[in-house]
Amino acid sequence: MTDRHVVVSAVVMRDDRGRVVTVRKVGSSLFMFPGGKLDPGETFAEAAIRETREELGVELDPEVLTPLGRFVADAANEAGFTVIAEVFEHPLVGVPVASAEIAELAWVHPADRSRTDIAPLLTDAVFPALAEDADGVGRSS
Repeated sequence: MTDRHVVVSAVVMRDDRGRVVTVRKVGSSLFMFPGGKLDPGETFAEAAIRETREELGVELDPEVLTPLGRFVADAANEAGFTVIAEVFEHPLVGVPVASAEIAELAWVHPADRSRTDIAPLLTDAVFPALAEDADGVGRSS
């Protein structure tokens, strides 16, 4: 890990088969959760809601948004950086549709370790936490 880091907010949304929605942003080769960097003055929850709206066109309810915790891993798109992510969970709402900044959307089961195109934050940090919490209820950080 490195002293250089990027701070983001991200959202886990699962379908009825336990798969999570992931996005591959334009210019990236790896899939990650919907989310991104905070705007000035924005809370982590506000950033999660805004980023999900911008990337997938779905509106999250702040009253239902549940913190999963803070996770740290190698950054997917910033070589030499660590990503520090405040991750939330929200029930699936509507039908996520990739926006212009999203090259591709994929549904991935957290237990599927065969994919090599998933960001380290997911494979090394969040997916193991979700495996401990297979019933879909958030865990405390």
